[in-house]
Amino acid sequence: MSLFPAPLLDALADSPATAAFEYRGRTVSRGELSQLIATLAAELRDAGLGPGDGLAIRTAVSPEAFAAHIAAHVVGCRVVGVRPGYAAGQLAHVLGMGLDALLVDPGTATPGLLDAAGPVPVLSLGPCPGARDLLDGPTNECSLDITARPDDVALLAFTSGSTGRPKGCATTYRALSEHWAWQPRVWGPVAAGLAEAFERYLLFGTLASMVVFEFLAPCLLGGGTAVIPEDDGRPVFPYAIERHRITGSIITVPKFSRMLDLLRDEPADTGSLRALMVSGSPLAPHRLAEAVRRLGPVVYNGYGQTEAGSVSMLTPTDIAAGRLASVGRPHPGVEISVRDARDKDVGQGRRGEIHVRSPYMMAGYWGDLVENRDTLQDGWIRTRDLGRLDGDGFLHLDGRARDVIMVNAMVVYAGPIERALARHPDVAEAYVVGTPDERTGEAVHAFVVPVAGRYPDGTAMKEMAALVLGELGEDSIPQTITTVPMVPVTPGGKPDKKGLLRARRIGF
Repeated sequence: MSLFPAPLLDALADSPATAAFEYRGRTVSRGELSQLIATLAAELRDAGLGPGDGLAIRTAVSPEAFAAHIAAHVVGCRVVGVRPGYAAGQLAHVLGMGLDALLVDPGTATPGLLDAAGPVPVLSLGPCPGARDLLDGPTNECSLDITARPDDVALLAFTSGSTGRPKGCATTYRALSEHWAWQPRVWGPVAAGLAEAFERYLLFGTLASMVVFEFLAPCLLGGGTAVIPEDDGRPVFPYAIERHRITGSIITVPKFSRMLDLLRDEPADTGSLRALMVSGSPLAPHRLAEAVRRLGPVVYNGYGQTEAGSVSMLTPTDIAAGRLASVGRPHPGVEISVRDARDKDVGQGRRGEIHVRSPYMMAGYWGDLVENRDTLQDGWIRTRDLGRLDGDGFLHLDGRARDVIMVNAMVVYAGPIERALARHPDVAEAYVVGTPDERTGEAVHAFVVPVAGRYPDGTAMKEMAALVLGELGEDSIPQTITTVPMVPVTPGGKPDKKGLLRARRIGF
């Protein structure tokens, strides 16, 4: 198996004249991208960086930013991906993980970022005060010799920070070399189909996201073009799809739900789409069915974690066969074990905590021995998600093991309540949280995003409560059900339940 990022470099060399990126009215060919990577790798080495050194990268999405990520991997750095939107304390935590340099661009070199980084050298992709501009100089022929070491940490990708402090998931060069997305020679039919469908791939968000970085790979390795849309004041989904004739992309569940609502009121031509991967949080079966009716057989639904990478995928063929309540079968090389509280596999059909093992899972949380002991056990990752495997090997999710509410000393899981509420015809999305309650210990509070054009009235709220009662019992009935226009999201794009509670206290 070629050491990462060799497969990408080989793919760029194989078709240098084809377009790798479209960005701000210009096209960057694969040959130009390869030269840019080589130039930046030489500049990083000249700045004193090499195998094992920590390089934090906080940039916008651009061809130069992607080239910088790959160049850092060529020289063997430990890339620390810095997401936008971190609070000051979170930023200080992320930038306190053994850095030797910080890489920015003119749009991200804010005083807050530079202060949090402290005294480390600052490198830049363009002119920035106090930074060394890696692009300021002649372009010479440079080497693309990979000096990375297989067992060094290649990447620190961070969890969403929903518990307060993002955890840095350390993935080695060996693990990235085994990753399904970066090894086209071992692609199965599903991965190959995605690569073909990603002919014109809509790239947005942040390259610090493991998911964004992962799903860009099939596009570039499969001969596609990554299209970075400009902001025209309208939502990227669905209007950039129409504007750029996009054939594939990834999308979080909240953005996906808003896209479906927009398409009802302000239609856009999405006929170019061939693959749209939806992930990040559970997707209600009726919303998945609606998406297929509106978009056609192009929707994929995935399950994964930053710690484990992509775990399973539901394909359009699976959806057509009626598997709407599943998140698909595991990727090749991924093993799933569903276990009880005694750490025993419960077998098919029974619910338990999902454990995952794969060649590309994280080596551990950077500098967090306590969490590592709790999460990594005998080569398996405890996902802390609840679920079950059916007889055909499809995985079904049942919520978070830690997403529990103690009502009258009884354990109530948020996930099943959310699914019950989402079955009401007025509900597009449902989210459940618990708060302290003097009478019951804790109380269930629900937040629902209504289907566009509907506003649940008192009768609808009673019907929702009845759905929960009929399926789960009295303790699971929400004490309050609040209608919200949309769910707030974390910097990682996941639903922010704490944000819902804060908004409820302030008043929507």
